[in-house]
Amino acid sequence: MNDENGTALPPSRFDALRDHLLEHSVRRGDFVLKSGKRSSWFIDSKQTVCRPEAMLLVAEGILSVIPDDATAIGGLTMGADPVAFVTAGVAAARGRMLKAFSVRKEAKDHGGGGRIAGALDPGDRVVVTEDTVTRGTSLLEAAHAVIESGATPVLLVAIVDRGGTVAAMAEAEGIPFRALLSAEDLGFPYEGG
Repeated sequence: MNDENGTALPPSRFDALRDHLLEHSVRRGDFVLKSGKRSSWFIDSKQTVCRPEAMLLVAEGILSVIPDDATAIGGLTMGADPVAFVTAGVAAARGRMLKAFSVRKEAKDHGGGGRIAGALDPGDRVVVTEDTVTRGTSLLEAAHAVIESGATPVLLVAIVDRGGTVAAMAEAEGIPFRALLSAEDLGFPYEGG
């Protein structure tokens, strides 16, 4: 059962993840986002996901929201890679087997080809992940690549939702969306899509 923070994380672990993001990942200033919009804050969640003291917090958060029948986790490279790999590693250490993969930005035209790198098989039930989302286009692009590979996306999940519009886009695609934290949890307004 999820508590008020949207995850099944105990409040102390949720607070620790939020505090780590605020200390290491959030910057204030004048930034131009990928969308071209200006913002007074920027978040580089990889500064949290890739630090050893926070890896377990991230994995616990992701594992607290993913369906029990999920068999793989991954998403568009680079944003999804550390989230997927640390989560799959922690899951394996706890006896839960989740394959991990990356979706290339473009199909590879040599070797095995395709957009999927890593362990993803047709029929897998997939959690598509990302570190931070504003509009959600990377999550949906990865979900479409998963479908093309013969697997089924069962959840889109991000560490931080800074835009507040992804859930509606995901719902239109018929895929649930969850975020461990929102922009508001970090003390900022949503940036919109």
